[in-house]
Amino acid sequence: MTLWQADLHRPPLASPSGEPLWELLLCSEDFSFSYGATTPQSAVNKAWVSDQVTQAIEKAGAPPEAIRVFRPQALALLTTACQSLNLAVEPSRRTPTLHQWLQQRAQWYPTQPNAISVPYNPLHIEAPPPLPLPEALWGDRWGFTALSAADFEQTLPYEPIPIRYLPPPLRPDRLGLASTTPIPGIVIDAGRQALGLARWLQAQHPAWLSAVRGEPDGLLLEAGLCDRWVMTTFRDPDVSAAGQRFEQRKQQSRGLHFLLVRPDDSGMTTTGLWLLQQGLVAG
Repeated sequence: MTLWQADLHRPPLASPSGEPLWELLLCSEDFSFSYGATTPQSAVNKAWVSDQVTQAIEKAGAPPEAIRVFRPQALALLTTACQSLNLAVEPSRRTPTLHQWLQQRAQWYPTQPNAISVPYNPLHIEAPPPLPLPEALWGDRWGFTALSAADFEQTLPYEPIPIRYLPPPLRPDRLGLASTTPIPGIVIDAGRQALGLARWLQAQHPAWLSAVRGEPDGLLLEAGLCDRWVMTTFRDPDVSAAGQRFEQRKQQSRGLHFLLVRPDDSGMTTTGLWLLQQGLVAG
């Protein structure tokens, strides 16, 4: 599947008349293809974006199957502009090639004659305050767990799980993790709410989970492009200690972890499985 990564943003550059410039960047996952264009802020519209994407396709020789966009403010215009080109635009934090390119360009912009001196972070996304998980979706029990990389590889991916997110680049063997590396996880026994919770989670596009310290401690879900959800809160010292082990294991597993939703703890059925990674400019 040919995927492009795209951004539409305002770099620290100005036109000769002093008007802020906007920039469209497109690249392939392996960076074998890249395309960039700028225009004054007053000219940024659907027609300009559509024309630039068309030119990028001509340069590449073939259209991508989809374009991934990580910046919420760019999503709507890119989606609208690509509709007439029959191109799918996907919101995703997993745009590492584009992120690396943006960081390189952030060092290049100040060297240009039309650079403007303003604070600039190419990857900054305004994150809203976290919202509580809809109470009707929460299940009966939940807990922290862990599986060795080998056990994960040999079991969960082969189970008949109806709702799943297991991107090949995140498989433990693809990340070069040792077979004995603990892969931390969260297991939710959601009872009758299992299917509803799994469907809701899938619709949110989970990025990663974090056990965070606070008053009280909590389990935070990062999802979509910048959404944040409080899955649950807890004050029990043992649960808090398990949460810290979860975070420590994430450091050992390069941020890799999983979320499992099932109706009960019988081990007979699983409703949803997500393989996630924190720290991948992704997600």
